[in-house]
Amino acid sequence: MPKLKTNRGAAKRFSRTGGGGFKRARAYKNHILTKKATKRKRQLRGTAQVNSSERAAVSRMLPHS
Repeated sequence: MPKLKTNRGAAKRFSRTGGGGFKRARAYKNHILTKKATKRKRQLRGTAQVNSSERAAVSRMLPHS
């Protein structure tokens, strides 16, 4: 059986949590920030959990995490 390759794009975006899930950055905070409200940008800080419906797909992309 061949080696499993890690999807390098996914490896840069997701990391495993202690409980077996994945954490991710929030979207919509990369550019055109001047028109976005301060409150909105503040709430986009930090990390979020990958939804349970997407967890299997992310897990396949990161077989060694």
